[in-house]
This record gives sequence, C-alpha cells and structure tokens, in this order.
Amino acid sequence: MSQGVRTRPEGSGQPLSEAYDTALLDLDGVVYAGGSAIAHAVDSLAVARSGGMRLAYVTNNALRTPDTVAAHLTELGIPTGADDVITSAQAVARLISEQVPAGARVLVIGGEGLRVALRERGLVPVESADDDPAAVVQGYGGPDLPWGRFAEASYAVRRGVPWFASNTDLTIPSGRGIAPGNGAAVEVVRIATGAEPQVAGKPLPPMHRETIIRTGAKRPLVVGDRLDTDIEGAFNGEVDSLLVLTGVTDGAQLLAAPPQHRPTYVDEDLRGLLTGQPEVTGDGTGFRCGGWTATAGADRLELTGDGEAPDGLRALCAAAWTAAGEGSCALDGGKALARLGL
Repeated sequence: MSQGVRTRPEGSGQPLSEAYDTALLDLDGVVYAGGSAIAHAVDSLAVARSGGMRLAYVTNNALRTPDTVAAHLTELGIPTGADDVITSAQAVARLISEQVPAGARVLVIGGEGLRVALRERGLVPVESADDDPAAVVQGYGGPDLPWGRFAEASYAVRRGVPWFASNTDLTIPSGRGIAPGNGAAVEVVRIATGAEPQVAGKPLPPMHRETIIRTGAKRPLVVGDRLDTDIEGAFNGEVDSLLVLTGVTDGAQLLAAPPQHRPTYVDEDLRGLLTGQPEVTGDGTGFRCGGWTATAGADRLELTGDGEAPDGLRALCAAAWTAAGEGSCALDGGKALARLGL
C-alpha cells in the first residue's frame, strides 16, 4: 500500500486478479443484495478464481454461520466452502477466548453464527445474565430478535461483565432497503449501561487479523462497498482496496472521503477485478483519466470531457482528495456527478 495521504486512485497495468493473490470480498452490496447476486458478480468471480485468485468472503454480519453463507453463495452459482467465509462472529469469539478462561460461559445476544463461533473456540453460549457469564457478546440477531435480549445484556454489563460486540455497523442492506444493523442494537445497551464494548469487526484490527489467519493471504485486496468498514479496514490493515459502487456508497460520499476512507481503486462492480485500472494523471491544474478532466474550483468540482463514467469519477476523486489533503472535501460535486449519472 502506498505510504502517506492518498490523493488519487491508483492505476494498475495488470488485472487486479493477477496483481493480488487473494480477494477479501464483502458480501452485502458487493456479491449479493437481498439474497440475489449483484449483476456481473457470478461471472466475474468465476473468471478471477479460474485465473488463480483465491476468493474469501468477509462479512460483519454475525447472524449466519459460515456453512450457511457458503451454501447461499453456492446456490447463487459461486462455489464456496465454509473455510472461504470469515465472519465478525469468528473474530469476536477469538477476541473473547484470549481474555476469559477456556470453557467459560458467554451470554449471547444474537444469532446462531455467534453460538457456532464461540463453540469453535471452546466457549459455552448461555442465554441469561443469571448463568454467571464471563463475558457478554452482541451480534446482529435479525429483525425478530426480542427486545428482552437487550435487557439481558444490560443486566450483565451493569454487573461488570466484560462486553464485546461483533461489529457496530449502524445499518444493514436488505431486499426492502436499509435496515438497522448491529450498531443500532449496541447503542441500546450502551444507553442503558453507559459502558463501551470491545469491538472485533471491520474496520478494526481483530477482523483483519482473523481474515489473514484463516486465508494465509500474502498480497490481499479488500473489495467492498462501504467506506467506514471495508475501506477503513483495509487502511488500518495497510492493504490495498477496491471500492465497488453496487452498495451503500455513492459518488458524493466518495469525493468527501477523508484519508482513511479513500480506496486504492474504484470501479462500478466486480468486473473491476478482471481489468487493469487506468492511471489518473495531472496536478493541481487538472486531473485526467480516460477522456475526462477534473478540477477543483473555488466552491465546486468541475468536470469536462467525455468517456466512461468510472474514469470521470476517478478524475474527480483526484481533484477532491488533493484539495482536501488530510481532511474531507467540502466542494460541491453534484453537477459533475450528474454528468456521470452518479
């Protein structure tokens, strides 16, 4: 990964699937949405895999087990084994196991994915604050998680039991739109207790460590749709990243990204794995990519030229990030993004 503050997306003279040995792929918004595969995902991943790239699926969603996730991906036409799936449940279970005795009881506020991960580490899931737990762990439990589970966590945390969270994503994509995620549930317990959990999931180091341990990746590429989890996680792990525009991040958010949220590469979807990445050239007087030129004016970003939309976005990123330096770009990019259909 390049050192210093990133001021433009990087170029690559070879397909990313050849430049990196392992793709660490987020799931929701990258591979599928609402249970269905995202356009071009199945074919792109098949080509990348056939060329020798290892595919690993890294998710902050602690509800489903690796077996369940692998079965779902296989049904979508992406052959996957449980060993190819790394979840925040696994990361938080390892974190807990390093701080409590072997065989300790852990109060679970979440779904089956957490219970399976805890048992894998030799811990015993329990359901009540009165079961003398050595830790409390909270993970996404789905829309039907009873409200009383948050009270159970609060009782234990208020007694001084160490509190862990698989992740703190405030939202999660669903087939009907954006729904509250585990981070929203964590806020409920935080309000009730005034405590702070230890968090394992993206973008924090425990998740990256779990991923590297399980994949053995030497030159990984993080592929995601969220700046504050996927891209920041890559930044914290000092590895390269590819942002795809098939999930929650839009063009305006990307242009305003502070340094820890700036991806190495930007592309429309997972077809970006199979190609080289065009270089952005230029300086403060204008940044060029493909047929586009972007500049930073007094109060807005300007875009001239024509060509492929991702090239225009890359040029705009260079103009915005250079203008912002170590901060967040406040220049209006709305008109320029509208030209790109973004």
